[in-house]
Amino acid sequence: MLSTLEAPARPAGQKLFNVAVVGATGAVGGEVIGCLERRRFPVRDLRLLASPRSAGKTVSYNGREVTIEALDESSFAGMDIAIFASSSGISRQYAPIAAAAGCLVVDNSSAFRMQDDIALVVPEVNGELLASRPAIVANPNCVAAIAVMALQPLHAHNKVVRVIGATYQAASGAGAAAMAELEQSTAAYLAGETYAPQVLPHPYAFNLFSHNAEVDPASGYNGEELKAMAEIRKIMSAPEMRLSFTCVRVPVLRAHSMSLVVEFENPVTPSQAEAWLADAPGVRLINDHAANRYPMPNEVSGQDEVAVGRIRTDLSDPTGRTLSIFLAGDQLLKGAALNAVQIAEVLAR
Repeated sequence: MLSTLEAPARPAGQKLFNVAVVGATGAVGGEVIGCLERRRFPVRDLRLLASPRSAGKTVSYNGREVTIEALDESSFAGMDIAIFASSSGISRQYAPIAAAAGCLVVDNSSAFRMQDDIALVVPEVNGELLASRPAIVANPNCVAAIAVMALQPLHAHNKVVRVIGATYQAASGAGAAAMAELEQSTAAYLAGETYAPQVLPHPYAFNLFSHNAEVDPASGYNGEELKAMAEIRKIMSAPEMRLSFTCVRVPVLRAHSMSLVVEFENPVTPSQAEAWLADAPGVRLINDHAANRYPMPNEVSGQDEVAVGRIRTDLSDPTGRTLSIFLAGDQLLKGAALNAVQIAEVLAR
């Protein structure tokens, strides 16, 4: 497992890698490029891939302009690592092609997450799965990736048996177009103008609504909730963990927040949980009761760490085995691009 979110130091003579980024013009793709640069990933050649309509555009990387190329079946020749920040359909079509060309593939989509033979990885939690250098590694759903950063350090000390979660998900989770719609609809609202939603199904300015993923009629849960629950179990190797999530889209540009009610196997105190979380890699404890200051999305936007706080005993459980906590993390970073680049860093060792 990784012990820190800090970029690993690049030793003299370190091997350099040819890296392809699929979906380079999207919100997550742009963050992947930024993470590669900021964390000094050992890149020899960077190949940026997108749809034909983006081909020929340029993106700045390490002081030079890199031309975007149209994705096709020959795109992965000579590449060592391919990071996919694309739709699940693109990933299903091209990730096996990249792997067959000799690339180590890190996929951000939902295409392979729940396949039994594909590792679903958050390096701080189950990074040991990367030791075998699997050809394709799945990057989790943003809710799952952020949640396990808090749940795993607790679970390691006192088994987590049940989690009730409510998420407050930013526009960034639906991509750059949704972020633009929030900005535009807010401006229209303040100007007293009508704005017809185009990206999301409901008015976004000064509003919140159930996550727009399709609802499963049998269970009543939407796709985002079902993905988060299944992926948390898989990442934490806890198939018996009982989970129930409600995912809500809120008018925040960037960074997801969530409230978790966590039931443990044995009694637990808030001070114990604070100590466990304070020592956890990639976690920042913000739990200032006197100042009423706890994790907020505006303070974690653009930050690598997941903030955790508001830790308190659940007064509805007389056994003392349940805590309520609140957390916030940047969906585009730890919830997507950063986690993918961290996986690539481990594979590049």
